[in-house]
Amino acid sequence: MLSTLLAQTAPLIGNGGLGILGVAIGSGLIVMGAARGIGHLAGAAMEGIARQPEAGGRIGTNMIIAAALIEGFTFFALVICFQLVGKFNQF
Repeated sequence: MLSTLLAQTAPLIGNGGLGILGVAIGSGLIVMGAARGIGHLAGAAMEGIARQPEAGGRIGTNMIIAAALIEGFTFFALVICFQLVGKFNQF
């Protein structure tokens, strides 16, 4: 009786749900990695400016360029994740 009941029930999440869960976890990891990278970058830049204040302009400019590159990669990866969500919703 119990085995026939279990055989008739649908899976709790299904393949599409697991894919969306994977995309959600991946998006979270992308954002956390970018936040950690930019935080580390800013901390190192502030330490460099504190050690050598006359180089503050160059350090700040390089920090902004590097942060923009990190943000660009993050946005690209998030767009890919959102496109994957659209693909999984088709199933």
